[in-house]
Amino acid sequence: MYAGNASRTKLTFSPCSGPRAETQKFVNRVVKLTPRNIARSPYKVLDAPELQDDFYLNLVDWSSSNILGVGLGSCVYLWNAQSSKVTKLCDMARTATTNGVGNTVTSVNWNPKGTIVAIGTHRGVVEIWDVEKEKKIRDLAGHDARVGSIAWSGDTLATGSRDRSILLRDTRTPAGTSHSFAHVSQKLTGHRQEVCGLKWSPEETLLASGGNDNKLLIWDRRGGSAGGVRSNGGENCVEPLHSFREHQAAVKAIAWSPHQSGLIASGGGTADQKIRFWNTSTGSALSVHNTQSQVCNLAWSLAGNEIVSTHGFSQNQVVVWKTPGLTQMATLTGHTMRVLYLAVSPDNQNIVTGAGDETLRFWSVFGKASKSRRDSDLGAGGLILR
Repeated sequence: MYAGNASRTKLTFSPCSGPRAETQKFVNRVVKLTPRNIARSPYKVLDAPELQDDFYLNLVDWSSSNILGVGLGSCVYLWNAQSSKVTKLCDMARTATTNGVGNTVTSVNWNPKGTIVAIGTHRGVVEIWDVEKEKKIRDLAGHDARVGSIAWSGDTLATGSRDRSILLRDTRTPAGTSHSFAHVSQKLTGHRQEVCGLKWSPEETLLASGGNDNKLLIWDRRGGSAGGVRSNGGENCVEPLHSFREHQAAVKAIAWSPHQSGLIASGGGTADQKIRFWNTSTGSALSVHNTQSQVCNLAWSLAGNEIVSTHGFSQNQVVVWKTPGLTQMATLTGHTMRVLYLAVSPDNQNIVTGAGDETLRFWSVFGKASKSRRDSDLGAGGLILR
C-alpha cells in the first residue's frame, strides 16, 4: 500500500497476501450563509492494495486520536494522519477458517477513546487490539459467519454478522471466564439476511441496524413498551423499537443527526438508490430523495445542516448535500469503482473514502463550526420537516 498527494509520491505499506406543540414534527434550522467553496479534488491519495470490493463490509475507520485503521486482505494497517507513519497492526493470514482458507478482515472500528480497535473477521471472531501496545487483548466468539459491521458505545460493542444476528458485548467481562459467551449481554435477531450497517445514536441509547433484507431497525437498549421482550421457545427475544421497510435494497448507509435528537438518515443499495429521513421518536417517515445511484455511506457535518453520501453503481461519486431538501453543494469524482467506505476525521472537517479501485482519497468537505454557528444550529426556530 502506498501514500501520496497530488504528485503521488510513494510511501510503502508492506503488501499483505414543530412548531413545538406538534410532537411529530422536526424543527430544522435555516442559516443564511455565503456558499462554501468545496475543493473538488482530494488533498491526499493512498494506494490500498487488497481493499475488498464488497458492499457489505466496513473496512475503514478514523479514530478520535487521528489514526486511520484500514483492513486490507488479512491485515489491518494504521496510518497516523499527523505524521503519515504507517504501521501494520496484525496479519490474520495464518488464522485458518473451518474450511482451511486463511482468515480475512471484514470490519474495523475504533473505541471512543481511540486506543482500542475491534476487528471483525471472516470466520466470525472479533479481535480486540490495544493499539498503543500493538497487542491483541482477546478474541470474542459468538457469531457463526463473518462480522461485517461493528459499533462501539462506551465499553459495549455491537457486532453484526452474515449469520443475521447482532450481539451486544460487555468488553469489561474478564477474558478468562468459564463461559465463553459471558461477554454477550444481548442477542438481537430482527434481520433475515446479513447485517451490514450499525450505528449508535449520539445519546447512545438507540442502535440502528441495516441489513441485506432491506430493513432499517431501531433498537432501544433501555427496553420500553415498543422495544420489549417476548418469549420464543423459552428464549427471550428483544423486539426492535421501530422497523422501517421502505427501502428496496440493502441498507448499509446509516447516520444519526448530531443536531436533532431522534433524526436518522439511511440509504439503499442499487435497486433503491434513495436517501430517507426518519423520526425515531415517533416512528414516522419524514422525506425521501432519489440519488440515481447506489448509496453506500452517509455522514453528517457537526458544523451545520450538511450531509455527505458516497455512491456505487453507477456514478461512483461523493456528494455533499445541504439539508433539509438535499440540495447538492458539491459532487466529488475520482474513484473509478464503487465508493464503499467512508470515515470522518476527528475534527469533522475532512473525510476519507475507499473504493474497489484500491485507493483511499482524502477530501475537505465540511466547514469549521464557530461557537456562534453551533449555538444557532442547536437553537430553536426554522423550517418544518413533516
